[in-house]
Amino acid sequence: MSDKQYEINDVVEMKKAHPCGENRWKIIRMGMDIRIKCQGCNHSVMLPRKEFSRKLKKIIEKANND
Repeated sequence: MSDKQYEINDVVEMKKAHPCGENRWKIIRMGMDIRIKCQGCNHSVMLPRKEFSRKLKKIIEKANND
């Protein structure tokens, strides 16, 4: 399970949109669980890493780690 292609502060698209209509999420915490925040309504959701990897569609923006 070495498919770690996402990092904190990346903006990702999930397979299903949030009920508010937005489908852009920002990764705000990573560990055993991953917390993502909706970019439309700022609601945050915590998912187990395995479930997050399964529901992830694509990475929209990579974080600027200077």
